[in-house]
Amino acid sequence: MFEIVDIRQKPDMLQTAVQYFWKQWGSESSYHFYRDCIERSVETESDVPRFYVLLDGDRIVGGYALLRSDLNSRQDLFPWFACLHVDPEYRGKNLGGQLQNHAINEVKTKGYDKLYLCTDLTDYYEKNNWAYIGKGYLLDDEETRIYEICIK
Repeated sequence: MFEIVDIRQKPDMLQTAVQYFWKQWGSESSYHFYRDCIERSVETESDVPRFYVLLDGDRIVGGYALLRSDLNSRQDLFPWFACLHVDPEYRGKNLGGQLQNHAINEVKTKGYDKLYLCTDLTDYYEKNNWAYIGKGYLLDDEETRIYEICIK
């Protein structure tokens, strides 16, 4: 049985979550960035940032984040869906889709009517009703694809 939880609900898993997100998305030089961001997400009263984990029992097998910025040039857009990951052995079960739907519901309850993401993937997010709205640029000047989903 899978469960999606805000890491704030599982403070005993905080450091495990830091390791999980950093190993999926970070680099040798970004550990403190991930640690600080996730630890502060637990302390803040703000709507974002928030980090969510997908649990199979007590094991983190996936997750995502809702962020104020996804470190790209489109700072006019907010909030951002980021850090989506499902462990390879759990793929093919629509868990990524479930995490996306969870994020949409979370954003809706927080009062937002749109959610954004940036990716280099094509043909994945479109399957879940995300619309490509243009390009943006990452900190290293690499081009990225920007998607939006309208929340009803």
